[in-house]
Amino acid sequence: MTAPVKGRRATPGQRLDRALSRMGAAGPFARDAVLAVAIAAVTLGLYTILVRLAPAEPSLQVTAADVWTMGALASAQGLLLCLRRVRPGLCMAAIVLLQLGIIAVAPQIMAQGLGPAIAAYTVGGLAVPRFAAAAAATAAVLETGMSAVATWGEPGAAVTVLNQLGSSALLYAAASFIGAYVATRRRNMVMARERSEQVLRAAREREESAIRAERTRIARELHDVAAHHLSGMVVQAAAVERLIERDPAAAREGAESIRMQGKETLANLRQVVGLLRERGGGDGTAPVPGLSALDALVEEARRLGDDVSYTCEGEPLVLPPIADISLYRIAQQALTNARQHAPGAAVALRLAYKPHAVELTAVNGRARREPADLEHGGTGLVGMRERADLVGAEFTAGPVVDGGWSVRLRLPVREADRERRGVERTSGEFASGTGER
Repeated sequence: MTAPVKGRRATPGQRLDRALSRMGAAGPFARDAVLAVAIAAVTLGLYTILVRLAPAEPSLQVTAADVWTMGALASAQGLLLCLRRVRPGLCMAAIVLLQLGIIAVAPQIMAQGLGPAIAAYTVGGLAVPRFAAAAAATAAVLETGMSAVATWGEPGAAVTVLNQLGSSALLYAAASFIGAYVATRRRNMVMARERSEQVLRAAREREESAIRAERTRIARELHDVAAHHLSGMVVQAAAVERLIERDPAAAREGAESIRMQGKETLANLRQVVGLLRERGGGDGTAPVPGLSALDALVEEARRLGDDVSYTCEGEPLVLPPIADISLYRIAQQALTNARQHAPGAAVALRLAYKPHAVELTAVNGRARREPADLEHGGTGLVGMRERADLVGAEFTAGPVVDGGWSVRLRLPVREADRERRGVERTSGEFASGTGER
């Protein structure tokens, strides 16, 4: 049952459906049964009136008995309409047979009730066009043939037959065509509604996918920043705890270092917020660091007590911003993982600019002391791999022979990046007055 849209007046069909539902009878068959009974009652009422008029009109050439017979047959046609959507072909065939009986009783009247028209309309809408056309043509031919048989040898028989042919052909052709047109229009509306729903679903899926991707990006940025700084703060806090009684001065220095780490963590989180803020909505936050800030990253790790060596080989290239920050975050996460899982181990960080690629390697040895009890989600490697996939880099991570861990990344370099680096270098030389003029 179709529910009416809130704020709109219900259609007669919707009101009928609600009434039938309250009586425990809903659906197409129930509606057709109500329609059939209504048409049968109206038809019987009309023929009852015709019974009184027929004797007073000699030109009709029918008796009261003939009219009652025709009324009974027409009412039966109306009752058969309850099958019009259940068995449309059988329904139309039975109604046409009853119509032949009406023609046989009074061919000169050419009485056509609502039953044949509704049956032809239904077949036109539900059946294939070829079957609907054949059914309409067959019905018209049969009724014309019955008219010819019933008026055989009577004066004006030819005119009566021709009138019957025109009446039947027009009724069945028009009803079938209208039924087919309405059904086609409904199907097109359903298809259009389904296509619209598909477009809306696709749009919602794209929106949800974009939201999930943005949430993942935010989570990755926050994880990289927070895990790097907070892991160092936890390590320093453990050292301060051991030094409180033995060396209060060193403990105070450690506490001061933790305070500075906290301030730096807040500053980096503000940088992340600045990166994630929409364009035009920024508040002047500092830019997110890239590969040029690896020296500062290594110095920070050394201040935290990490044994980190850093080498940079080749001539630096200007990478796309997303690649620049991704490689920086991967290096940052590699140092964080080494601090968490292999405390005290030496870490070798290497950045190499090659003709066709940029390579980043971080290798740490075996842990020299027991790792601190850190609660973490274990998403560091996942985040590094996601960042590598985002920029089209090759990423590998795994244990090495001496019990340590290795992280390797190789980012292919486009020709445009090398050319842009050359242009920027030349521009810098001219700006400093060292280039040729």
